[in-house]
Amino acid sequence: MSWAAHDFETYVIQRHLGVRVSYLGVLVGTYAPDALVKWYVYGIDKGPVHIGAAHPALFHRGWPGAGFTHSVAFVLVLVLACWLFTRSRGWTLGLGVGALFHVVTDASDTVGTMLLFPFSTDTVSIGLWAYAAEAGRYSDAAAYYSSLGVVTDIIWLGITLLGWRVFTTDYFRTVIVPADGAWTWLGRRVPESALLALYRASLFYGTTRLTFWLIWAHVLNDYQWDIRMGGPSWIEAVRF
Repeated sequence: MSWAAHDFETYVIQRHLGVRVSYLGVLVGTYAPDALVKWYVYGIDKGPVHIGAAHPALFHRGWPGAGFTHSVAFVLVLVLACWLFTRSRGWTLGLGVGALFHVVTDASDTVGTMLLFPFSTDTVSIGLWAYAAEAGRYSDAAAYYSSLGVVTDIIWLGITLLGWRVFTTDYFRTVIVPADGAWTWLGRRVPESALLALYRASLFYGTTRLTFWLIWAHVLNDYQWDIRMGGPSWIEAVRF
């Protein structure tokens, strides 16, 4: 799984797809595969009771489980539903490409994604870093931010910042707003400064999360760096 790259992908996708794609559609698309299932992967504790998946990796990416949310078929279902309900090309394209980027990006870890579901339940995996959700949220975070995972986040952040003009007020007014009537609707109810804050929120959230977890893993704690394929070696990587 990717911890911050999805927060940066939104701007890169929108910038390269052009004016006719809805940024909000891209944003929703990038979060869609994990929207309803991610909380159950790590689970929540209610006193002595733990509510969560018994086998997080299988539930998240496998079958039986919610692994179909990380497949091309799931993306096609989203696209079809969006078109039927909105008839908006901008939203449909944005939602579809955003979700597809999420699915493909998550194929980078050792578990991978069921890209060809339902025709195959095998996962496609590049194996760049360890999928370690089985060890819990904090151990998984420590592993990710000590491996090639964090390198990919930093690369995505760098690509995003190279296109810094997408964060300017002029770009927002001339490209983002005309591509999606939702901004105009919101603009009648809240000031432009609030809309700009909403538009830039994904960059802020991703950068903050990246910075926090790096500090937590390597300043407040002393986890060992390991940027070899499939690392780090000090945690058991899940593979299907």
